[in-house]
Formats: sequence, C-alpha cells, structure tokens
Amino acid sequence: MRVIGEKGEQIGVLPIQQALERAEKAGLDLVEVAPSANPPVCRIIDFGKYLYEVEKKERSARKKQVVVHVKELRFRPKIGEHDYQTKLRSAIRFLERGDRVKVTMMFRGREAAHREGGIRVLERLLEDLNDYSEVEKNYTLDNQSIVNILAPRKKSSRKTVTKSVGLDQKTNTNASQENADEENSSLNDVGADGSGDEDVQE
Repeated sequence: MRVIGEKGEQIGVLPIQQALERAEKAGLDLVEVAPSANPPVCRIIDFGKYLYEVEKKERSARKKQVVVHVKELRFRPKIGEHDYQTKLRSAIRFLERGDRVKVTMMFRGREAAHREGGIRVLERLLEDLNDYSEVEKNYTLDNQSIVNILAPRKKSSRKTVTKSVGLDQKTNTNASQENADEENSSLNDVGADGSGDEDVQE
C-alpha cells in the first residue's frame, strides 16, 4: 500500500506490516483513505482527529446548502381583485426570499370547457411577476387545472422599475388628472375678480 506520513509527506509503497509498525512507532493510527486506488492509499494520522476533521467539513458543507421550498398558490378563473392582489403579494414575498412558487389554476364544472378566463388570469399574473420570476415548467393536469412552476429571477436580470397590478392604470389616471388641472388652470388664469387663483388637486 502507498503510505502518506503524518505531515502529508509521501513515504512510498510499503508492506502493510511495515506501515503498521511505522504508525505504532509514531503513536498514531494507520487509516485507509483511498481504498479504491491502486495501490490503496493509507495515512499515518490520529484517527480521532481525522474523524473530527471529516465531521467538521460535513457540517460546513451542510451550512452552505441552500434549501429551496415550493409554495403553492391556487387561483380560480373568477378570482376577485382583492384576493388576486393578496396572492400576488404572497408570490412576490416567496420569490424574493428564494422560494419557488407553484401556481395552480383550478377549473370546476363548466369552467373546464371555457378556460379562457383562467388563462387570462394566469397571463396577467405572469406579467405582474415578470420582474421577480421566470417560468420553469408549465403543464395541464386532467383537464381540470393548469400548473406553472415559477423560479426566482436572478437579481442582476431584474428591471429597475417595479411593476404592480393597477400601477399603470393609476399612473394614467394621475396623468389625465394633471392634464385636466392644467387646462382648468389656463381657463382660470383670469377669473371674474382678476385674481387668477388656481386650485390644484394632487
């Protein structure tokens, strides 16, 4: 067998009895570390210390492991806006902490034959989550549901502008209100009393 000394030095190929005598003389143990090698490799070391080092490396490796959970959110084609927003926020929270999200669209009765509404809800959800996720897998189960598995999008590929449902509508409404205020301001520059006061609604 090939023998490695206490300090990692190569001693060479020795008969097993001679290797054992060397280990005993050093007050250490002869430990086989590579049994599948040709010839097998043994080290002259403190076996207790060796076990401690192995356990320490295993603990360190476990600490570095990232545990990914899969969270499921179930939707219906006629989901209300409040419920939709609640589930959307939950999905964003799950994705931001690194979990995958399983989105299931459930169909019941006649809904299975008219799935357009459910598909529209899913398309809206995927659009709203586009900055946070990417579709990892999608499939249909027994014609009664559509499932999408969403994985967190890498931060480097996220857009700098955060989207949320209703944000565009709110922005457009505010823009329209501002335009209307500007027009009213132009008309009211000269009032009946010549004061030209303007009431701006923000």
